[in-house]
Amino acid sequence: QVQLAESGGGSVQAGDSLRLSCVISGLTYRPYCMGWFRQAPGKWREGVAFIATNGITRYVDSVKGRLTISRDNEKRTLYLHMNNLKPDGTAMYYCARAQLTGYLTPPLQSSQYDTWGQGTQVTVSS
Repeated sequence: QVQLAESGGGSVQAGDSLRLSCVISGLTYRPYCMGWFRQAPGKWREGVAFIATNGITRYVDSVKGRLTISRDNEKRTLYLHMNNLKPDGTAMYYCARAQLTGYLTPPLQSSQYDTWGQGTQVTVSS
C-alpha cells in the first residue's frame, strides 16, 4: 500500500523550531523528487521546499534561510527543519512525491506531484 506519513507538527511560539518527518512506504522513493507543501485556512496550497534525487534543493522565497529540506534514502524519510517560525507559517503541511523521474532540479508546481500524505498541522502563535 502506497503511503506517505507525516509527523512532527504541533503548536509552538513564534521563533521556535520544529522538524517535520515524512516516512515513505509501499512505493518507489529513490528516483523521485520530493516536496513539502502547506495549506493555511482559506488559502491555496503552496509549495515551500523541494529536493531532487541528487540533493539539489529549492525553496519559496518567503522561507529561504529558515526552512531546510533533506532526505535520508536509507531510512526512506523526508525531513523539513523549520527555524524561527512565524505565525504565517500556521498551516497543514504535506509531503508529496513527484509524478515523474528524471528531474535535475525539483519541480515547484503541485500539479507535478501525484502522491500525497495526510498532512501534519503546524500552529504558530505570536
